[in-house]
Amino acid sequence: MDIRQFSVMFMLLLFCFQAHVLESQNQVCNSDDIGALRDFQKGLNSGIESWATADCCSWVGIICKSSLPLGLVSSTRVVGLELGSRNLTGSLSESFVGLNQLRYLNLSHNFLSGDLPRYLFILQNLEVLDLSDNHFSGLFPDSINLPSIQFLDLSQNYLYGTINPSMCNQSTNIQVLNLSMNYFSGNISGFGKCASLNFLMLDSNMINGSLPNDIFWLQNLRQLHIQNNRISGLLSDGLGNLSKLVQVDLSLNRFSGNLPDVFTSLSNLESFSAHSNNFIGRLPFSLSNSSTIETLHLRNNSLSGPIDLNFTLMVRLSSLILSSNKFHGPIPPSITFCRNLKTLNLARNPLGGQVPESFKNLESLSVLSLSNTSLHNISGALGVLQQCRNLRTLILTLNFHGEEIPTYPALQFRSLEALMIPYCGLTGVIPQWLSNCSKLQLLDLSWNYLGGSIPDGFSALESLFYIDLSNNSLSGDIPKSLTKLRSLSGDFNRLRNPSLDIPLFKGTNQYNKLRSFPPTLDLSYNKLSGKIWPDFGKLRNLHVLGLQHNQLSGLIPEEMSSMKSLEVLDLSHNNLSGTIPPSFTSLSFLSRFSVAFNHLYGRIPSGGQFLTFNCSSFEGNNGGGLFGCHRTAKEIPADFPGDVPSFNAEPRKHTREIVDFPFGIGVVAGFLLAVFICYMSGLLLPKNKKRSRRTLGFILL
Repeated sequence: MDIRQFSVMFMLLLFCFQAHVLESQNQVCNSDDIGALRDFQKGLNSGIESWATADCCSWVGIICKSSLPLGLVSSTRVVGLELGSRNLTGSLSESFVGLNQLRYLNLSHNFLSGDLPRYLFILQNLEVLDLSDNHFSGLFPDSINLPSIQFLDLSQNYLYGTINPSMCNQSTNIQVLNLSMNYFSGNISGFGKCASLNFLMLDSNMINGSLPNDIFWLQNLRQLHIQNNRISGLLSDGLGNLSKLVQVDLSLNRFSGNLPDVFTSLSNLESFSAHSNNFIGRLPFSLSNSSTIETLHLRNNSLSGPIDLNFTLMVRLSSLILSSNKFHGPIPPSITFCRNLKTLNLARNPLGGQVPESFKNLESLSVLSLSNTSLHNISGALGVLQQCRNLRTLILTLNFHGEEIPTYPALQFRSLEALMIPYCGLTGVIPQWLSNCSKLQLLDLSWNYLGGSIPDGFSALESLFYIDLSNNSLSGDIPKSLTKLRSLSGDFNRLRNPSLDIPLFKGTNQYNKLRSFPPTLDLSYNKLSGKIWPDFGKLRNLHVLGLQHNQLSGLIPEEMSSMKSLEVLDLSHNNLSGTIPPSFTSLSFLSRFSVAFNHLYGRIPSGGQFLTFNCSSFEGNNGGGLFGCHRTAKEIPADFPGDVPSFNAEPRKHTREIVDFPFGIGVVAGFLLAVFICYMSGLLLPKNKKRSRRTLGFILL
């Protein structure tokens, strides 16, 4: 959430109070104030540095001010406390009310608990009250008398019940009100009397009902954040009355109907987010012609029609996310007028056609997702997109069905960090030009028909830490060069963690940064042969290793016990022989393990994580058999490991996802039906190939 204006307002207010610190350096603390501060300190579990001298105006975090000319010591009073982010613990003492001259109080980012101290809400001179990011609980105060308050932040606590807006009757000067990330419920109304409000944050609560009309009386409102609640009903045309709005976030609610055609009146609007609601219909004409919009996020609705935004006017647009709607194609070539565009997500819309040639002019484009948009001509798409010199993340999942992946070496993606082209039924071999993507960190080519061997060139990609080549027809030995991936070795210093700008999902976990993906090497469901290299033990940063359903033979190398970060290891359904190395019990993070259906024999190692693995992890070995299984108290489902690749963030569900946003079983059923129809018509799967050994898992895109 962009809170630039919010931060500026807070810093200006803070500056006004801290400007008095220099004035207080030669003043003596009022005896009533020092007594109140001593009582406040008694409620804490630990003291505060420097709060030991006789003059409280010299204490850390204390702001004093004289209301008369300097030199009149008796008039010096404490007007502010700046004690945020000091790891304070405890509760606020009732005697704190003695600081009746207090104007500024910041106790945010501590560990204060208990009910909200109600005496703080009757301090007549208090202008700034920040109790955010603590552990306060209880109801919102039913009586607030803060006639001077301008900034009130109670966010990130455990407050519940309804929000009582009667504060607006007394606190007519309030400009910033932040009640986000609590447990408030019920309807909201009565804020219309807070006429001075610039910033209203009610997001991430459990507020329900419709949006009250008096919200639209706030003529000075610049930011409105009510996302992640349960607000329903139509979005009123009254939104157009808020002519000073800069940011609006209505996402993750239950709004329905059409978006109101009022954006002509919102001449200062820079960010509009209404994703994950039930909006329908076409984009409003006034929104399509907004020249001030920088961020427009409308994904996961039921909006329809063509994407008829007037991109020639929207020259400030930097982030456009319209995924998971019903927009139809083609992709408008005029998008390239948005030279500042950094993020473009049109996934899961029936657009069809090809990537426009004009996309080569999107020099600022950093993140592009066109997954599941019925595109064709992958060669043309990659040829165009390679010219977007700042492109970092490219997602083309579920397109180009049955086409051959281009292998000509002229392709150059110098800035690319994440490339995802799974579930496309692509043919051919893994292209050598991938070895030239020097910044590549994440590569997913799973669920295609790629054959041939795995190229050696991946070892030159120093940042590559996530490789998913599963569910293809790759053959030959596992390249020994994969054991030399620097990013997966123990001596690798992780790079800066860039944001993805759009959320990606794997299982039920959301990833907003590339580095939040678990370091993975998934080569499962192929035709790989040969042995498992002992040098795999050097991959001490690897979390997930999937080699199941191949034709690997030989012994399980004992050196693999050096992979201390390993969480998932699946070697099932191969031709491995020998025993399970006893040293594997030292893999203390291993939560999923299977060597089922090989030719192993001997005793199953006892101790460590092996006490938690179900007997199904060892079944089906005919080389003399494994014995000594420890059946767990909480049984692993009998179908693990099953026929569907199992590496996802949700340990025991067979769904595999790298997506922008999940959307429901209905979509999955529809997709599977479409796959069946395409299969019967020969559009998706070549008729001369059969994949009976594979069961298609679903992917949420």
